[in-house]
Amino acid sequence: MAENTIYVLGLETSCDETAAAIVKMPIDEGHVVGPGRILANQILSQIETHAPYGGVVPELAARAHLSHLDRLIAAAFDEAELQLSDMHAIAATAGPGLIGGVLIGLTTGKALALAADKTFIGINHLEGHALSARLTENIDFPYLLLLVSGGHCQLLSVNGLDDYTLLGQTRDDAVGEAFDKAAKLMSLGYPGGPQIEQRARHGNRSAHKLPRPLLNDRQAGLDFSFSGLKTALRQAAEKAAPLDDEKVADLAASFEAAIGDCLVTQTGAAMRGFRRDKVLQNRRGRLVVAGGVAANDYLRSRLSAAAQDENFDLFVPPPALCTDNAAMIARAGGERFAAGLIDPQPMAVAARARWPLNI
Repeated sequence: MAENTIYVLGLETSCDETAAAIVKMPIDEGHVVGPGRILANQILSQIETHAPYGGVVPELAARAHLSHLDRLIAAAFDEAELQLSDMHAIAATAGPGLIGGVLIGLTTGKALALAADKTFIGINHLEGHALSARLTENIDFPYLLLLVSGGHCQLLSVNGLDDYTLLGQTRDDAVGEAFDKAAKLMSLGYPGGPQIEQRARHGNRSAHKLPRPLLNDRQAGLDFSFSGLKTALRQAAEKAAPLDDEKVADLAASFEAAIGDCLVTQTGAAMRGFRRDKVLQNRRGRLVVAGGVAANDYLRSRLSAAAQDENFDLFVPPPALCTDNAAMIARAGGERFAAGLIDPQPMAVAARARWPLNI
């Protein structure tokens, strides 16, 4: 293997995806250069397990991780045609997430690293998302990040590796969580995001006048809020009852449009602030949208138009890299390995249910 190439095994078990991946990355003078190559990306979704409950059941998720992670790691090595001894480092999500699941992936990663005498790196799951677009694109620092997923909704300035500035975040529900709850109150399936998106395509986005929380609140800054929007949707659904396919489509379309307005307005303001702070002047900025909600076509198209208006290039990872996956964890591990940003006591890295990226 070339001395300027590293191979990293990544493990992800923070929620309801069990995942193992191997990523090959070129390095030069302490930095990963270019996107690299995903040699294996094994993901086991637990959607069918949790669908009857309308959301993730932590104990069931942890049991599934325990049952399947070893098999997925073996499958990843087979797919990549490599062995544990070929790895330069092993990276595993250390948080934030459901603590039982995080512990399983973290403990497995540590055990493999000890057994093979390899470097172990505990990764912040949010950093994995923050760097996910660098798996497939040549994106230099700094860039603006909109992270939208089932558990997170944040605007961050990604200034460099291990250098993140929080600009705004949700005060209550994350976008993906709001989609799940909205789908549940309309008796749709789980996960709610794809269900809402599918029905919204056939609905009238102006059918219901739903609120756009915080957009007219000067003290809110770049924060988001979606719980009031969810309550307004419930009230609209009760008023429209009994619901048929057409009414559900109109409710879904109106809800999706309101979320789109919230994301576009706050992200637009963030792009203008980012341009001033980074003194971009007439140079094009870079906006990365990551997380599972980034797979929504309607929201992505609206954010693309907003980026164009602000003279920003939009980067969205492929759908398989938007949702939780281990390739992004391996990438984050590789970047930290190359830069020497490794915990001096890696085996003491603790699992965390909460772990803000800017701390």
